[in-house]
Amino acid sequence: MKNAVYRQPARRDGFADPGDYAAIGEGRSVALIAPDGAIDWWCSPNLDSPPLFDRLLDSKIGGFFQIEPDEPYSVSRCYRENSNVLETRYKTENGTVLLTESINSTLAGRLPWSEIARRVDGVKGEVTLKITLKLGTVAETRSPWLNETQHGPVFHVGDLMIMLRHSDDVQKIEEHDAGLHGTLRTSPGSTSLIALLATAKEPLAVPTLESIDQRIETSHLAWQDWIKSLSYKGAFLPHVHRSALALKFLWYSPTGALAAAATTSVPEGIGGSKNYDYRYAWVRDACLIIKSFVYLGALEECKAAFSWLSATILKHGCPLRTCYTLEGETVPEERFLPLEGYQGSQPVRVGNNARDQTQLSMYGDMLATAQLFIEAGHVLDLTTSRLLGELANHCADSWRQKDSGIWELPEEQHYTHSKMACWMALDRAVKLAEGTHIEPTWLERWKRERDRISVWVEEHCWSENRRAYTFYAGSDSLDAAIALTHDYGRAVSPERMLTTLDAIHQELGHNGPMVYRYSGVESEESTFVACSFWLAEAWAAMGKKAQAEETMQAILAVICQEGNVETFNEMFDVRTNSWRGNLPQGLSHLALICAAHAISSQEEDA
Repeated sequence: MKNAVYRQPARRDGFADPGDYAAIGEGRSVALIAPDGAIDWWCSPNLDSPPLFDRLLDSKIGGFFQIEPDEPYSVSRCYRENSNVLETRYKTENGTVLLTESINSTLAGRLPWSEIARRVDGVKGEVTLKITLKLGTVAETRSPWLNETQHGPVFHVGDLMIMLRHSDDVQKIEEHDAGLHGTLRTSPGSTSLIALLATAKEPLAVPTLESIDQRIETSHLAWQDWIKSLSYKGAFLPHVHRSALALKFLWYSPTGALAAAATTSVPEGIGGSKNYDYRYAWVRDACLIIKSFVYLGALEECKAAFSWLSATILKHGCPLRTCYTLEGETVPEERFLPLEGYQGSQPVRVGNNARDQTQLSMYGDMLATAQLFIEAGHVLDLTTSRLLGELANHCADSWRQKDSGIWELPEEQHYTHSKMACWMALDRAVKLAEGTHIEPTWLERWKRERDRISVWVEEHCWSENRRAYTFYAGSDSLDAAIALTHDYGRAVSPERMLTTLDAIHQELGHNGPMVYRYSGVESEESTFVACSFWLAEAWAAMGKKAQAEETMQAILAVICQEGNVETFNEMFDVRTNSWRGNLPQGLSHLALICAAHAISSQEEDA
C-alpha cells in the first residue's frame, strides 16, 4: 500500500490533525494512532465503551499510549498489503526503527480480551525511543490505580483492568497509578515487544510475549484471508479493498451490528457545535454498509448484519428508530462531557438525540437492502418476511408526513429525498412480493401508493426554474442526497434526475469533485465525502460512465494525498486541505465501494 510520509509530526495545541490518524482494530474495538506514535483514542473493551485513551478530545487531561524517538525524526507508514496491520518507520540522524502495530485476534476470531501489540524492530543504527502510558480518567469520573500482582503490575480504571507487557530491554523510568514512562534503545536486528492487555469485569489472562508477538502475524494472515475471500474484481480495486478493511473496523462482531464511526465529537467544523457521537448503529448507515458488503461478496458479514438489524427492529417495533446501540438497545440521550474538545470544539457529546427523530427514508433503506440481500444468495425466513411487509405498510401509511430527513435536521419538512426513498421502499416491496419473498396480500395497495408518491414528487419537489429536484417541497435549495435515489430517477424521469445531478455538481460542488450536503451549509461545515462518491455512483447508474470515472479519479486525487493512509473521516475541508468529523466514517468508505461497483457494472456511454 501507499506510504504516508511526514516530516517531524506536529501537533497544534496538543492535537494531531484528524486526517493523520491510522486505525487498528479486531472487530470489537478501534484504536487511532497519530504519526508521532501516540494512540490517542481507544474505547475498551467495546467500540462504544468509555475511552481509556481520549487525548483526541482533550490534549491536557486525555489519556494516550505513545512510542516515539527521543530525537528529531521523520516518519512514513502504511498498512501491510490487504491487511489492517500498520507499519510505521521512524528515521533519525542516528538510525531507523520499524514499529508494527495490531489489535490482535486469532484465525478463529477475536480474543476474549483486548490485546494491542506494538513490535519494535531496529533497522539501522541505534535509536532511543520514549514510551509513555497515560491512562484516561473517563472525563474525570475515574481515578486510575496500580496494583502489584504475582504476574506483574495491573492498572485499574473503574471496571477496566490493564496490564502492560514488554520485553526485558524496556527500561522503566517511572511507574505510578496513572501510567508509566520508559525507554527502549534499538540496534540493527533487535526486536522488542510492548503490549497492552485489557478486560472489563472479567479475569485478565496473561499470555506470553511470544504468543502476543505471533498473533500479530496471525492477525495479518486473517485480514489477508478475508480480502482473498471477496469476489469484487472491478475498478479501483486497491482503494476498494482498503475501504473494505476500514468497514471491518466498524463491524461489531459480538452482535453483527455496524457502527457509523468509531469516535464521538470530532468536529465537523473547528470551534463549531456539530460534534456528535457516532458509535452506534444507524439504520441508514447499516443498510448502506450491507449494500457495500453485497458488492464486495462478503456473504457472512451481510448475513450477520442484516439478521442483527432485522432482529433489533422486531424487538423495538414500528415506527423505526433512527439508531440503536451495538447491543440492539435504545441509544442513550445526549449528555455533555467536561472535556476540552478537539481544538476547543464544544460540546463533547455522549449519546445521540437523533434516536427520537422521524426519518422516512429508512423504509427505503430496509426494503432495498432486503432485495440486495436476496440477490446475494440468502433466503428470507418467515419472521423477516413478515417484518418487511409490515415496514412496507407503515411506509404506505406514513409517506405523506413531514420528517427530519436523511440529514436529521431539527426542522421537519417534506424532504424530497425522503419521498423518493419511500417510493423506492414500495417499489422494492412490490418486487419482493412478485418474487414470492414477502406476502403479496397488500401488493396492489403498494403499487398504488408508490405511484401516488411519484406524482406528488413530480408536482411538489421539481423546480422548472432550477431544472432540478429541490431540497424539500417549496424550496429552491439543493440536496446532494438526491444522488442516492438515482433508481427513482431512472424509473420516473431520467432527464430530470440527470439535470439535478448536474445542478448538484455545479452548486454544491462548486464545479469540483468534493460536494457539500445541501445549499448554504458550507458556511458551517466542510464537504461531505460520501456525497461526492454518491454523485459518481449516480452518474454511472444513469449511464454516464466516463463522467463517473472522471469524478472518481478527481475525488481520490483530493482525499488520498500524502499523509493519509485511507482512514477516512466524515468530511474534507477543501479550503484548508484538511479532514473533519468522526472516523473511520462508514459512509465515506462504503460510498467509495458503491461508486466503484457502479462504474464497473456499467457499459461505456452510448
